[in-house]
Amino acid sequence: MIDVLIVGGGGAGLRAAVAVAESDPSLKVAVVSKVYPMRSHTVSAEGGAAGVIGLGDTLDEHCYDTISGGDWLCDQDAVEAFVAEAPKELIQLEHWGCPWSRESDGRVAVRPFGGMKKMRTWYAADKTGFHLLHTLFQTTLKYQDVLRYDEWYVTKLVVDDGRVHGVVAVEIRTGRIEAIAARTVILATGGCGRVFPFTTNAAIKTGDGMALAYRAGAPLKDMEFVQYHPTGLPFTGILITEAARAEGGWLINKDGYRYLQDYDLGKPTPTPKLRSMELGPRDRLSQAFVHEQQKGRTVDTPYGPVVYLDLRHLGEGKIDARIPFVRELCRSYQNLDPATDLIPVRPVVHYMMGGVHTDIDGATPVAGLFAAGETACVSINGANRLGSNSLPECLVFGRRAGIAAAAFARSHRDGEPPAVRSQGADERRRLERLREGSSTGERIADLREEMQHTLEGAAGIYRAGDVLTKAVDTLAELRERAEEVRLDDTSTAFNTELINLQELHTMLEVAQTIVACALNRQESRGAHQRTDFPARDDAAYLAHSLVHRAPDGTPSVGLLPVTITRWPPGERVYGRD
Repeated sequence: MIDVLIVGGGGAGLRAAVAVAESDPSLKVAVVSKVYPMRSHTVSAEGGAAGVIGLGDTLDEHCYDTISGGDWLCDQDAVEAFVAEAPKELIQLEHWGCPWSRESDGRVAVRPFGGMKKMRTWYAADKTGFHLLHTLFQTTLKYQDVLRYDEWYVTKLVVDDGRVHGVVAVEIRTGRIEAIAARTVILATGGCGRVFPFTTNAAIKTGDGMALAYRAGAPLKDMEFVQYHPTGLPFTGILITEAARAEGGWLINKDGYRYLQDYDLGKPTPTPKLRSMELGPRDRLSQAFVHEQQKGRTVDTPYGPVVYLDLRHLGEGKIDARIPFVRELCRSYQNLDPATDLIPVRPVVHYMMGGVHTDIDGATPVAGLFAAGETACVSINGANRLGSNSLPECLVFGRRAGIAAAAFARSHRDGEPPAVRSQGADERRRLERLREGSSTGERIADLREEMQHTLEGAAGIYRAGDVLTKAVDTLAELRERAEEVRLDDTSTAFNTELINLQELHTMLEVAQTIVACALNRQESRGAHQRTDFPARDDAAYLAHSLVHRAPDGTPSVGLLPVTITRWPPGERVYGRD
């Protein structure tokens, strides 16, 4: 029997595995991942990881930037713990071998990032996630007792009498369906950006962990807060990292004008200084793009309207030294060179501030179930995540969840309950019936596309009550239609069509929670902007959205007070002086 079973092999999952192995070598640890761990989406993070390292910076300033950037919806006790532990985690990665970029005197290099008033973002050129994940993966190899289920897809949490006892998973290579008994489970499956049509997220980010927890009785929190990144490449959605603007890149409209100077990005002065305005918060920059589009100052392309990111003035040497991957992406996917050409960009869905409701140690309300990383909501990101906070979030709360899960496993040494086998058998029969296939019904891809465009239209950068109400009905109808979907592949080995169907059901449930929470929050805050309620309303909505799965499968939304310790709500500020 597994003591701690981790679902997800990215940054948070691997950090949790190391934490368990270090805290108690006697515990049996397993990592289940639907891809080989080094293909987890953490590998795609480019810009860096925030952590106070001196240079005139303080922990309180990092706290304040995070809380203000999150539009005061962050739980401040969690933020204080996160900010205090982030530098320690980044130093630990250094000791494990992460090649942080360096200044000429040998100090760790830091760069500015959006919404932060001080330079505190550590980086490894512009492949930070790649090096971070390599470091964590190689570190797990030291612990030979960490069992890996590579390319297994978890379809169900086994829950009995209010406690999690393991999972049911499918081995993608063979089609084998197995119930894996575990004393604790940590969900670390990342976000759900694929519920939208245009996203930086990899195809694997379908909200699996969120839906597993939701079906098991754990509430989701703050699902209405969907972050758009202002600089995605048209067509592919590939991210051009915020590091490009941190190094001095400009956003310009079709007239070559740095348009952000016309918008209130949250800085107290009426007009942001030209050298810092591109580092405004991501929500404000994405909203400014919409206004430029409405004014006719964007450029129409076959893949939607765009503005331009201008790096030409940085010069070839600086681009190659500080953001070489940006140049590689532009050459490979846009057939242009940022040293000499403008880069077309548009806002693109990037990150979920919401996720599985947890406490500061990753525990959910369901006994034995923990969550960490983007799939969880602790909440340090509030209504808008600041760039470069997500990687250290995976480290800090991955470690905390690992330690807490290990403690739970040590105190619950009972054997495997009958529910593991019985629920495993039920799930095996369900999946085998699905795998028999059907020649009738609609295609998975058609339903998925309709869902994505419903979300984009209703829960995009700007929302309105009437459109959200219509989306509620559309998504309910799509869930019914998904029950009769057409499956052509009846094989067992590498039946990706069967996996795609499970992901479709997952995404539809997650999409319903996003729309329900957005409809319930009748205010504008951070990444959630209601055209029919344009003001922030602290009196009514200085609270988290908490959504439970009702007995009929529909979302039921309530509110949970925000934890405030030292920073009362105020005006948002950003940038450097």
